[in-house]
Amino acid sequence: MTPEMEPAQWWLGLCRKPPVVCPSLAGIGILPVSAFGEMAGSSRSPGSVRRGIGSAIAGMRILNRNRQLLWFTLLAGFVLAGNAAGQGALYYLTRFLQPAHFPAGGGPVSLLGMSLYDIVSYSLDFILAFATLFCLVFILAGLTVSIPSGKKDTAASFSEGIRMAKQFLVPIILWSLALAAAGFLLERTYVFLISTFPHELGFLYMLGNGYFVSVIGQFPFNWTLDWNMLTEIPGYGGRSLLLLIYPFGFLETLHFSAISLLLFILTPFMVPRIILGRTSLREAVAGSVALMKMTWAEAGTCVLFLGIIVSAIFLGHLLVQAASGIVSPYETIAFHPSGIWVALALVYNMTLAAFALGAATVAGIGLQEIYTGATGQPGTGSQEPRPD
Repeated sequence: MTPEMEPAQWWLGLCRKPPVVCPSLAGIGILPVSAFGEMAGSSRSPGSVRRGIGSAIAGMRILNRNRQLLWFTLLAGFVLAGNAAGQGALYYLTRFLQPAHFPAGGGPVSLLGMSLYDIVSYSLDFILAFATLFCLVFILAGLTVSIPSGKKDTAASFSEGIRMAKQFLVPIILWSLALAAAGFLLERTYVFLISTFPHELGFLYMLGNGYFVSVIGQFPFNWTLDWNMLTEIPGYGGRSLLLLIYPFGFLETLHFSAISLLLFILTPFMVPRIILGRTSLREAVAGSVALMKMTWAEAGTCVLFLGIIVSAIFLGHLLVQAASGIVSPYETIAFHPSGIWVALALVYNMTLAAFALGAATVAGIGLQEIYTGATGQPGTGSQEPRPD
């Protein structure tokens, strides 16, 4: 059997010898079909839940040992805050493009069945979504490089990880564009479904949406605390432009984050496949789907475990409301609460945001642990990436 014929006969079943993983293939995260078949049953094993929770706990330990990974948490918070400011600015700009602001006969033209207002509004929304997702995917790539490789404690610093992630700008940009397009389609689909929602079941939507607006849109500590009071111009009584950021931009960012989280959950191994596997975007999509089929239980348990922790912290405001109703009922229902009450609400919101972003960091680390465990491929650590 000649060396040229051996690989073909292995894969065509002409040789009984089992295929051997070539070191060059293992280095880029490509495994033979038999190896994927052996891992395919791992999601269905009884230990999947235990491994998923273990990955989340391992992520907490890695973050505790390597505090410089918290730079990802801080930068992600800044990116989302920028998205909230951008959402408020877009609302301020596009409201003047509505037909009511044009003189008679000077309204916006129509193109492909859409008005100029719709075209500009959708374009600006897409640009803001792409910019936000690009920043999130880019710093996630830096986090992926900065996570310690294997069981070693050494890893590249986060700044070094960001520098190394610059070598993957093209697939990061393409993947960000794909995420932005998918998010836009999901949002338009959601708006269409809401518009066609049966009137007989409308109370279900109002019940869920009303609770969301009441608890999220206002400070969780006081159902009657109006955000308009917090954006008054001192000595004037009017509303400042901060009102466009909170609550409008804040609520829009929560909506955007929910859609983005769904997309990241559906494709949790895309960034590791691009960065660690050094594959093209098409191969990364196929590899991520294949790995998700094998490890969906572990990945879902990891995300669900962290989500339960964040939800428990979020629901803690109900205990504070109940306690305050017993100690000081008037302060609980007052439309103008005291400064201490407002300060407590601010501390709660910042704490909740910190825990949510920290859980996102741990989730990124935990999912990479699942990825390296499923592929048997160590992380890059402090090693210099190979040139493409």
